Amino acid sequence: MNGVAFGVWISLAIYFIGMIAIGVYAYYKQKNDVEGYMLGGRNLSPAVAALSAGASDMSGWLLLGLPGYMYASGIVSLWIAGGLTLGAFANYLLVAPRLRVYTEVANNAITLPDFFANRFDDRSHMLRIMSAVVVIVFFTVYTAASLVGGGKLFESSLNMSYDIGLWVTAGVVVAYTLFGGFLAVSLTDFVQGVIMLVAMLLVPIVAFSDVGGLSAGVAVASSVNPELFNIMSGVTVMGAISLAAWGLGYFGQPHIIVRFMAIRSVKDVPVACGIGMGWMILSLIGALMVGLSGVAYIKNHNMELADPETIFLVFSQLLFHPLISGFLLAAILAAIMSTISSQLLVVSSSLTRDVYKLFLDKEASEARQVLVGRISVVAVALVAIIMASDSNSSVLKMVSHAWAGFGAAFGPLVLFSLMWKRMNRHGALAGMIVGALTVIVWVYGGIEIGGQPANDAIYSILPGFAFSAIATVVVSLMTAPPSREITEKFEMMERGLKG
Repeated sequence: MNGVAFGVWISLAIYFIGMIAIGVYAYYKQKNDVEGYMLGGRNLSPAVAALSAGASDMSGWLLLGLPGYMYASGIVSLWIAGGLTLGAFANYLLVAPRLRVYTEVANNAITLPDFFANRFDDRSHMLRIMSAVVVIVFFTVYTAASLVGGGKLFESSLNMSYDIGLWVTAGVVVAYTLFGGFLAVSLTDFVQGVIMLVAMLLVPIVAFSDVGGLSAGVAVASSVNPELFNIMSGVTVMGAISLAAWGLGYFGQPHIIVRFMAIRSVKDVPVACGIGMGWMILSLIGALMVGLSGVAYIKNHNMELADPETIFLVFSQLLFHPLISGFLLAAILAAIMSTISSQLLVVSSSLTRDVYKLFLDKEASEARQVLVGRISVVAVALVAIIMASDSNSSVLKMVSHAWAGFGAAFGPLVLFSLMWKRMNRHGALAGMIVGALTVIVWVYGGIEIGGQPANDAIYSILPGFAFSAIATVVVSLMTAPPSREITEKFEMMERGLKG
């Protein structure tokens, strides 16, 4: 092993040991009950809640995908960044405080399907079953997609086999998630969020310094591609709206909004919002600057870049000492692993609460549910590894479809359930089904708009979200209003917000 590789591995080893140590700490810190294992005892500080939500959200897309999009397409990428920023802010404003209060009012709901069932007093269990199926299926695919990213990182940057990278990534994540549960996931996400932010600020500063500063870099980039600073380059008005519509997905992402259920108090939400939005804006700006500086750097050094999404990796290998390179690779792994751990825990929680306890052991003790949750973490990870075993797996498009599916199926459902007292169980079920089916038909139904596939013309989350919202309202108004007991719980939630 040469000195460069040794330095990189030293940094990565420190990172891996640190993540596992946090898992061990969380194991001894948390209570061995369902609320402790799956929600950290609802005691997350604002900073931990905010950064863990951000880190679990962004994944490798922040360090690889967005810089690559900026490098290839220019500031048209601001449509996505702006849409996500607005979506995340609206999520903190509309969903976070209400969900924190309402999940306790609704019989102390632990999972999102749990909340839906309790919110609408769904004794048929249809809401819980349908939402649990959506969570389990889509998040298993999500986890597989993230593992593919980890495997490819080891393969491309460390000259290791893809399979070894897959197992190392999964092994470390499973280790701290298995024992430390939600608290470990949130604390590691906090550390990973800090690592990601430092990396996104450090890399563009050093890269722009290499090309003569910001002004010189912008001038070179403009000479390479005059359309780089045209915000409508290559997109129509509807195309720009579709890019910005990614922000709608936030309202329906279980691995993000579960942090709102776990925050220490509703009074902490504004602080968490400030921290979370500050982290997000700085990280997005850094990612865009990585792509922009990359255009100038590649031009000045007469290099060729086959894959724009590798620009962050190129910088990490060429501009920094091996120990710092290892830190930057750890930042990518942090982005990937923070998402995997959150997804694993959401799926295992749903398998435990919405499948095992509901159908197999209604009287399961707290300790048994925690045990089943830990077994589920391992089981889901193994399934995801099998799904990700082909290094050529085309899962990235499936991830974008899953984001749209969650956003359309759960987004209007979450918003209306928290803000509209008249909504009932029939409207909730109709909205969920219509939203999910619209996305599936829009993507796979062979529909064309203007001679191109419908999803290429208009991102599926737009029609999915709209039709889901319409179905929710229409069906709720056409059927009987909710019972007085349900209405009283809604009013309790509103009073809790004021108190």
